[in-house]
Amino acid sequence: MKSNLKIIIFCLLIFILFSGFVVHKFYVSTTKVEYAKEKKSIQIISKIFVEDLEKVLQERYSPLIVLDPKKETKTDVNYLKKYVNQKLKISVNNKPVELIYIGKEYDIDIVNLYFEIKNISELTSIEIKNKILFEMFPEQQNIIHMITPDANRNMILDKNHPDGLLKFN
Repeated sequence: MKSNLKIIIFCLLIFILFSGFVVHKFYVSTTKVEYAKEKKSIQIISKIFVEDLEKVLQERYSPLIVLDPKKETKTDVNYLKKYVNQKLKISVNNKPVELIYIGKEYDIDIVNLYFEIKNISELTSIEIKNKILFEMFPEQQNIIHMITPDANRNMILDKNHPDGLLKFN
């Protein structure tokens, strides 16, 4: 009886070791893009894993960059803004627009980045190109949630399809 129990336990251990315990990191960011018609603005919140963003910034700019509210420097934040402005491009009604950096907040292992686009009295189309983290993580997906007073739409952008166009009306 004891030998049967040992064999069963051994088989279970082997099964556990060689089955679903493969570590696979999931590379994803989400960006909420909301058209506030009454404010004539588009408000943007990007949520990105701190570790992934820090790694790409260190690779691109300096290995000393730290994304941590207790340790980061103004230079670190400037590199962060520079990177996002290079990788996140938006055109509204067929015209490129400027993303105004509002600020950021850390939420455990995610950084929330806040941007605004001003003087948008009407929204007929929006094109979003989001290449954040693609150069470091080829399997990265950037999910876009577009919210308007009349419709909600979603897009999934990846390295092969980094931009999407939404039309309204």
